[in-house]
Amino acid sequence: MKIAPMLIKQLKTLFLVTFALILLTPIVLTVTNSLMTEQEIRLNYDALGKNANAADQFANVKLIPDWVSLEQYGKVLIQTPTFLRMFWNSVLLVVPIIIGQAIVASLAAYAFAKLQFRGRDKLFLVYLLTMLMPFQVTLVPNYIVIDKLGLMNSNAAIILPGIFAAFGVFLLRQFMLNIPYSYIEAAKIDGASQARIFLSIIMPMVKPAFAALVILLFVDHWNMVEQPLIFLQDGLKQPLSVYLSKISAGARGVAFAASVVYMMPMLLLFLYAERYFIEGIQLSGIKG
Repeated sequence: MKIAPMLIKQLKTLFLVTFALILLTPIVLTVTNSLMTEQEIRLNYDALGKNANAADQFANVKLIPDWVSLEQYGKVLIQTPTFLRMFWNSVLLVVPIIIGQAIVASLAAYAFAKLQFRGRDKLFLVYLLTMLMPFQVTLVPNYIVIDKLGLMNSNAAIILPGIFAAFGVFLLRQFMLNIPYSYIEAAKIDGASQARIFLSIIMPMVKPAFAALVILLFVDHWNMVEQPLIFLQDGLKQPLSVYLSKISAGARGVAFAASVVYMMPMLLLFLYAERYFIEGIQLSGIKG
């Protein structure tokens, strides 16, 4: 018996909607619970509730607060100066990494994709192997180099390894390979130099890949925890991602509000560049 195509389409839609709702539930819970008072949050999420001897006590998960309150945001943004300091610490770490890696990656990707030189593909393979190594493998060499350079406990200890990471080169190269070489040949006939070709022809055509790279780099480095914990011993220099892990269990409301503020830059950036992000990923040939 054949199943009608319309029924199959409806079942797929139902599955995707259900899956999306499951993924969005933690975010919705975080936002709505950040609007609750500390008292309501304590009543809902105390592990043992009112009966301390009950073994089957569960947290009372609520989507809609009884009273909408901005009390938690006031504690985070006004009464907790450390939060704002670490927020700007994150910005001062992430922005230079994105700008630096975008410049380095675009130049290296152009060389690997469009320039002809001996050993190009073999060199790119070696370069690509560094991307396949887990963070733990490169941690010790990075630590030794940073310590020898005297950069320990400084922003440069985080920024420099981030700028020269291999992922951006890989992503932009995959995108540039789809650009017809005839464009470059036509520009050479008109007397354009390599710098002019790169700036006037290649760069305008890789905007979607740049958008994808910026979003992926922002999410990756905005959420970093291991590098700051290892390379930044001074707690006042650490980013916001480290601060969230240090919020005590007795400040659940502050944790919810801080989490909402923490994820807002990522959400706004993705919504602003969503179309370019999807196009960049598709044309680069990277599959999730």
